Amino acid sequence: MKTKFKTKFLQHHCRKSREEGFTLIELLVVIIIIGILSAIALPSFLNQASKAKQSEAKQYVASINKGQQAYYVENSSFGSSLEILGLGLKTQTTNYAYNVSANASGAATLANKITIGLKSYSGGIGLVEVADAKSTNSVLCESPVDELAVAPNFNTSGAVCGSGSTEVNK
Repeated sequence: MKTKFKTKFLQHHCRKSREEGFTLIELLVVIIIIGILSAIALPSFLNQASKAKQSEAKQYVASINKGQQAYYVENSSFGSSLEILGLGLKTQTTNYAYNVSANASGAATLANKITIGLKSYSGGIGLVEVADAKSTNSVLCESPVDELAVAPNFNTSGAVCGSGSTEVNK
């Protein structure tokens, strides 16, 4: 009797443990669902990473534009290099290389991308003559992905984006 009881107990126990597992179909369905979700989420995630890197360039160019305006107020001319402006910014980071140039009608800043897949940016400060006084206006321009920055143009209304680049909304 004991052996019959042991046999029945083992059969019942083995049957119960087989019923608790997942079938191959269930596992395949879960793997397919995870694959579909990751295929949707991965491009969005990579796009957000690029946007974060590009915000560095936008911030640097905007800071350099403000520094050029302050330098012009103090010296009646624009700064010809990043060091002269005294902003404490690097001329090159992991993602971008920055270049500043100036002439009598304005100053341009180029943020050319180093990393593939990013947009380049440019900024400019231009002189605007209003009545008998001079004023400045600034512009922040964005180039298409994987293209170099285009320097802004300067005219009587100040700085405007160069050809092929678009003004970034403020």
